[in-house]
Amino acid sequence: MGSQGLRFRLAGFPRKPYEGRVEIQRAGEWGTICDDDFTLQAAHVLCRELGFTEATGWTHSAKYGPGTGRIWLDNLSCHGTEQSVTECASRGWGNSDCTHDEDAGVICKDQHLPGFSDSNVIEVEHHLQVEEVRLRPAVGWGRRPLPVTEGLVEVRLPDGWLKVCDKGWSTHNGHVVCGMLGFPGEKRVNMAFYRPITKLKVKPKSRVGRGPIKRLLAQRQQHFFGLHGVACVGTEAHLSLCSLEFYRANDTARCPGGAPVVVSCVAGPLYSTSNGQKKQQHSRPQGEARVRLKGGAHPGEGRVEVLKAGTWGTVCDRKWDLQAASVVCRELGFGSAREALTGARMGQGMGAIHLSEVRCSGQESSLWKCPSKNITAEDCSHSQDAGVRCNLPYTGVETKIRLSGGRSRHEGRVEVQVGGPGHLRWGLICGDDWGTLEAMVACRQLGLGYANHGLQETWYWDSGNITEVVMSGVRCTGMELSLDQCVHHGTHVTCKRTGTRFTAGVICSETASDLLLHSALVQETAYIEDRPLHMLYCAAEENCLASSARLANWPYGHRRLLRFSSQIHNLGRADFRPKAGRHSWVWHECHGHYHSMDIFTHYDILTPNGTKVAEGHKASFCLEDTECQEDVSKRYECANFGEQGITVGCWDLYRHDIDCQWIDITDVKPGNYILQVVINPNFEVAESDFTNNAMKCNCKYDGHRIWVHNCHIGDAFSEEANRRFERYPGQTSNQVV
Repeated sequence: MGSQGLRFRLAGFPRKPYEGRVEIQRAGEWGTICDDDFTLQAAHVLCRELGFTEATGWTHSAKYGPGTGRIWLDNLSCHGTEQSVTECASRGWGNSDCTHDEDAGVICKDQHLPGFSDSNVIEVEHHLQVEEVRLRPAVGWGRRPLPVTEGLVEVRLPDGWLKVCDKGWSTHNGHVVCGMLGFPGEKRVNMAFYRPITKLKVKPKSRVGRGPIKRLLAQRQQHFFGLHGVACVGTEAHLSLCSLEFYRANDTARCPGGAPVVVSCVAGPLYSTSNGQKKQQHSRPQGEARVRLKGGAHPGEGRVEVLKAGTWGTVCDRKWDLQAASVVCRELGFGSAREALTGARMGQGMGAIHLSEVRCSGQESSLWKCPSKNITAEDCSHSQDAGVRCNLPYTGVETKIRLSGGRSRHEGRVEVQVGGPGHLRWGLICGDDWGTLEAMVACRQLGLGYANHGLQETWYWDSGNITEVVMSGVRCTGMELSLDQCVHHGTHVTCKRTGTRFTAGVICSETASDLLLHSALVQETAYIEDRPLHMLYCAAEENCLASSARLANWPYGHRRLLRFSSQIHNLGRADFRPKAGRHSWVWHECHGHYHSMDIFTHYDILTPNGTKVAEGHKASFCLEDTECQEDVSKRYECANFGEQGITVGCWDLYRHDIDCQWIDITDVKPGNYILQVVINPNFEVAESDFTNNAMKCNCKYDGHRIWVHNCHIGDAFSEEANRRFERYPGQTSNQVV
């Protein structure tokens, strides 16, 4: 098989031997295939050209990195049964209107054609097999605090872990290596410390001083090298993209006049160490961040959001690539980008789209320093929000936690490892006060994404051999990287309820919902109603009025209500479902349906300093899909004891004229206030992001009329704008009566 006169190979990174960017050599020149009109059928033909039985998938937009040279084929159209790619239709050899950002790749089935032997298939070049890089510390390997930031560079090749010859090594190379290892930058190395290790030759019978140096020199008598001639520009996201050369098998001990490469990396704020190994999870570079990640299940991944004119917005994925993604990752204190995500893979944002067609060289210190296109509403939609997955340092936190007794690897009783060297032991966590936020940290530490549930009782899971409770009083903010970073009791465990049945458990998930209130609708629909008491019996029964209503002269008089519509969107990647099962839902005769959540939303009026002066008791809710995006079908409705929830891409609308959709302000005095709405206030149901659950508005009330303005999601503004909002509530001409 094979096409006469053509040669084929798979290239790019990161990949396996049966996948990659398709490259064809024609007339002595290597080139690529454009992804325009590319299909699985074309991938089948190309995989057979490469000696595999069939294709299992294909990739577009230079998933394996952009190629170089000619783009040989464009608009390639195959039926899938052709014996050669030359039998498929196309625009003709070398005729293309594409760039290498559109290079196509294939994923072949890892099964070779029987008897296939074709000299036209070029084996993968050696430099494409550098899949992993690590730093080996000079002393105390295995006992150094993690992450390891300095040491001898080793690359994993088919022959094992080998070193790199430092002849011609530059800081650009070190920058790339540090980026792969999850670090944003590198620094100069004190080579005097390493010179005995890298240069000194020890004769077999020589007597060396005792201690670590003796062991070290014994280990380093012979260095085995895998790479030399490494030349990176510094903007590469992976060492495989640099120019480099491999030693032949019998030359691995040679690096004439040189020594093994040593690199020292700078850890980002999230991983910098202080006070021993205690991580500073809240440290941040000076100045307010102008880039952030949202919606990611793991650290260092998420939808990219940027701050412009005091407001956070998203980035359109047009021309989004590894260079731009790497700039974001390094700006946030991570390494280079593992993946540049398109098509709102990390969920859709709401509000403004600030940037489009961002083109970074990879050397920029901030995404804002990259050229981009001014965007208009017609250019992009949130279905094109860009995202990233960054390289992270290895911290080993996942080795200090495990689950036991669950039905799958995503659930179980939480067990943690405590104690020092020589005294390590596994134990359970007290279930007291264990909730969603603590479970979120446990699932993150396990590498299992989000927490669906944090369980205080785990009697229904097999307890196994571990019965000792070794941690109690755990309280997390939800942002920590490990349970060690959360507040918890010291060595003395205090647990109100004893026994293994009252120990902490989790159910983890790779996806979660994310609820967001439509703040503009609140502002547009807010008004005051003086509602007669005789029309409020049902609401009083539901506890939707201020406590002073009990002392009113029923059925005479009225209550003053601030009414507004509430539209709650699910922008996450999983449906929002009530925590309670159907068996515990409560039928409400007045409203004629079941309420699935006791506490779903808090409505409050606050003074500028945060004192609560009125609260809406909008507690029990019936959750359903009122409306959805065009391509999404409704799944939940309250009628006839239907399933309740909010589907991804749908929203639940509570109109301003619905019972209890208000705040009772009868007792509120005239003044400046903040209207605050908080969704899922007790974190009863897991979400990918709790920071966007609060909405705030400025209010001015003169005793007769109310002005509601400047409504926004709590994290939609910059920190400075939020502080200004809370200090100086004012009034606008948007009068609401």
